[in-house]
Amino acid sequence: MIKGILGRKVGMTQVFDETGNCIPVTVIEAGPCNVLQVRSEELDGYSAIQLGFVDKPRRNAPRSERGQVSNISSKRSKTRATAGMTAGKKADCEPKRFVREFRGQADGYEVGQVVTVEKFNEVKSVDIAGITKGRGFSGVMKRHNFKGQRASHGVKKVHRHGGSTGALAAWRGGGRPKKGKKLPGQYGAVRVTVRNLKVVRVDTENNLILVRGAIPGANGGLVIVKETNIK
Repeated sequence: MIKGILGRKVGMTQVFDETGNCIPVTVIEAGPCNVLQVRSEELDGYSAIQLGFVDKPRRNAPRSERGQVSNISSKRSKTRATAGMTAGKKADCEPKRFVREFRGQADGYEVGQVVTVEKFNEVKSVDIAGITKGRGFSGVMKRHNFKGQRASHGVKKVHRHGGSTGALAAWRGGGRPKKGKKLPGQYGAVRVTVRNLKVVRVDTENNLILVRGAIPGANGGLVIVKETNIK
């Protein structure tokens, strides 16, 4: 059975266990999430559930997103109804800002169901995916941890440069930087998954999950939480 949920990173803090040890944790506001669709092998070719998190005002949601959660009358729907085709069940909730799918056996889920953090009461570890902080166009010292040039002995105004890119002779395939070369460029703003984070505490009353360590993204960033498959 799929054990996954969508959430928002609140921030980091520390808690103490029974023996008094200090544990650094990240607080995640997880759910409640609405099940928007249930995929099946017969209709879609794979099994999955689609969850939605954070309500979006209907005035800001396009017609396609409003029709995803509620029945909207249209010429196509009337034609299908006349032909005897029934529309699929809708979640009958507000349009969602953050929608993602979780693949796996969807037994026990149905459209319109509300998923909460209670499903993680027995979960030991989770995988968390999020968008890292965007740091813009960065140099090699910030992006790749280069040490830079010397501060003396003829080095002038190039202390943070990367130095030679290492092009070799033409007969050895040189004359150009190789693919994967560590150079300045866009740093951050990519999806990263941190695996096998220990679940320290689950607060079902406040919809919170506390996991040990750090997770990707800035405070307030949206994240995907699912049970890890690492044994």
